[in-house]
Amino acid sequence: MRQEASGLMKVRFSIGAKLITIITFIVLVSLGLIIALVSLLVRADLQILAETENFETNRRTAIAADAAFEYIHSNSLILIRTITSAGQGSFIARDSAGFYFERNPKTACVFFTSGAGSEILVNRDFFETRSLDPALADSYRAGETVALRRAMAGETVLLNAARHFGAPLLALFFPWQNGGAGVLFDPAELINVFCYGVNQSYLLNDAGDILIHADFDMVRDGVNVSDRNFTRYVWNRLERESQTLYTDEEGIRYFGAFTKLDIAGSIVITSVEYDKVFEGINATTRRNIYLTITVLSISIIFIWFFAKSISIPLRILASAAQDIESGKFDLQLTPKSKDEIGVLTDSFQRMCSALNIFGRFTNRDIAVRAMRGEIKPGGFPKHATIFFSDIRNFTSISENFTNTFGDEASDKIVYWLNVYFSSMVDCVERTGGVVDKFIGDALMAHWGTAYTSGSVKKDACDCISAALMMRKALYRLNQGRRKNDPANPRIQFGCGINTGIVTAGQLGSDVRMEYTVIGDPVNLASRIESLNKAFGVDILIGEDTWRLVRKKFITVEMPSVKVKGKEKKVRVFAVINYAKSTKGPASLSRLRKMLGIKPPPNLVIDPNSPDVKYKLIGKKGI
Repeated sequence: MRQEASGLMKVRFSIGAKLITIITFIVLVSLGLIIALVSLLVRADLQILAETENFETNRRTAIAADAAFEYIHSNSLILIRTITSAGQGSFIARDSAGFYFERNPKTACVFFTSGAGSEILVNRDFFETRSLDPALADSYRAGETVALRRAMAGETVLLNAARHFGAPLLALFFPWQNGGAGVLFDPAELINVFCYGVNQSYLLNDAGDILIHADFDMVRDGVNVSDRNFTRYVWNRLERESQTLYTDEEGIRYFGAFTKLDIAGSIVITSVEYDKVFEGINATTRRNIYLTITVLSISIIFIWFFAKSISIPLRILASAAQDIESGKFDLQLTPKSKDEIGVLTDSFQRMCSALNIFGRFTNRDIAVRAMRGEIKPGGFPKHATIFFSDIRNFTSISENFTNTFGDEASDKIVYWLNVYFSSMVDCVERTGGVVDKFIGDALMAHWGTAYTSGSVKKDACDCISAALMMRKALYRLNQGRRKNDPANPRIQFGCGINTGIVTAGQLGSDVRMEYTVIGDPVNLASRIESLNKAFGVDILIGEDTWRLVRKKFITVEMPSVKVKGKEKKVRVFAVINYAKSTKGPASLSRLRKMLGIKPPPNLVIDPNSPDVKYKLIGKKGI
């Protein structure tokens, strides 16, 4: 079958598929809507809750940081004022410093510079408990001249001192009278506030340096985040506090809140990873999906077994099958549905019709196409290529069978012919041709009639390709045969090919019909086939075919002939090989040598003989 069966009822939905689809729809729609609505509503609530909590966490952290810095700043100012008022080195100054460090044990040192000079007050207990060298305080102050000058100019500066001390320390520089002052302190209490819960808070100064972070390595290494998108976003905002959803440089989404502090241009940023907020609802959604799949799977199992129980229509078809088996083909089965049972019922009905039609056709493909309604009654003009072939010297071969095998000759010769025709028919069908009929040892076929390859030229090429395939197949058959074997003699054949407008259609009676072609191109193809023996070739084509395929094949023009019923001479061409083939014969002499055909020495044909259907016009190409 060259084409997929058409016209048959197709399965749209099987019985099981219908039930499974309905239940699947109900389960998916009901549970899916519930899951989607719950997920949507809960996600909305969670997002509001997460944003609120993140923002409140940021505010609380910012308030704590503001209060801590204000407390340190105020106490340091009081200490410095007391010392400068009592006089540096006085008992009151020393006692005030001791009292200050006792009340502020996390302060490492306080230093100031004024017109009266400069002084640094070091909390030695702080350094001893942390195994740090007190001299680091003085070296740090000496190294931060820029910050001190900014403080003397009226600015408040907050710096990360952890890299210098190897411990979490912040440095607060602020103006003092005509000079500047600073305090080094451990922000341990603030760290506890910043590192609370899933919301991650961190403190930045006006330069983008991280001052407080849950990951101390970032503080110790002095990480600067001024180039990050969210940091730039915060700096560009005019409001003191706000919140947004942002994506970091690694593609991770966060809820981010910020608050700008009143001191030193510092900023508290609090963020929580977007996906972590919804981890719980995502897990619940996944569990609900698994539940849906489980319920759906169980439903499908029950439906499957239920669908198998539909047996009444199948019993009707089983009874019909028995009728067909007994030879009763005239059945009337009407499909009641468009599922598998409906298709099977329709197929049974069509099969009954086909069994009556097949006997009226030689070609099975034609019968099937007629059954489908693809071949309509009546004749239709077709631009087709016609093919005839017969076996050379078949009469003498047949007589030899009879003389050699006697009563067994019929079986022998039929078997011999069937082997031959099997190879020839295969070549026709592989190239898209239609086997029209077998006439004794002759074979008639055509291309571009019942179906076409798309163009007259392509149909003609396919026909000649089939003939060349036949030549090759016959050559191989002969190679496997013994010389002069009476039961399996070697075969030589002749092929005639012609192209033209023919009438194609169903011919015959109500009892038997065949799909065939008629017209002058058919007769000419038969005449051309009969010239092969006279010209000493095996494949001849007419001029109309040659004009279509001359660039595709190697051809040799033979002497023109005058055919009965035609006024003009007929040009014929012997087909040697494919034009681009590197194997096989490339000339007429090589072809004859390969096939064992002797070139005709002289052509003596009596054109007046009633058995001769042609006469030669010259001897070109012989």
